[in-house]
Amino acid sequence: MDVRELSIVGPLLITPAKFNDERGFVSEIYSARRLEAYIGRVQFVQDNHSLSSAAGTIRGLHFQVPPFSQGKLVRVVRGGAYDVVVDIRVGSPTFGCHLGVELTEENWAQLWVPTGFAHGFCTLETNTEVVYKLTGVYSPAHERGIAWNDPVLDIKWPMASDKVVVSPRDRAQPLLRDLPGYFSFN
Repeated sequence: MDVRELSIVGPLLITPAKFNDERGFVSEIYSARRLEAYIGRVQFVQDNHSLSSAAGTIRGLHFQVPPFSQGKLVRVVRGGAYDVVVDIRVGSPTFGCHLGVELTEENWAQLWVPTGFAHGFCTLETNTEVVYKLTGVYSPAHERGIAWNDPVLDIKWPMASDKVVVSPRDRAQPLLRDLPGYFSFN
């Protein structure tokens, strides 16, 4: 397993080893024991699987607030996605900064998104499937988001804004500057 730190402290790019032979492959895609050194002791309580039919589908930028905040381990099992995290930890030296990584079925990479970050992705191919493990259960009352096209964040999505598919709910998310301080940097 290859674990790489990124430009913002917290999120990690994790690429599990993949062993191929004439039958196909086998890969240990998650091991609590191996990841504990990097992400601490976390307990995943829910797995989600999404299918986005159209290339250019944006889902996000989402997060849940305490006491139902969620860490996420995200991977693409079919297709590809440009995956984005935004630091929303008040007091963080990177508050309001974002980073993006490409997750594809070919590169086998996963993204660890700790609590205190908003998360979203834009699909790069049709019929892209994303699977993510969550450290907290889904709670509609604690669900929040940030506008995917917040001009201050200036995220360079891989599709032109007039070509993306975005849900009405995600089109109505507030700007980062209008959010209360849900998370603090410790």
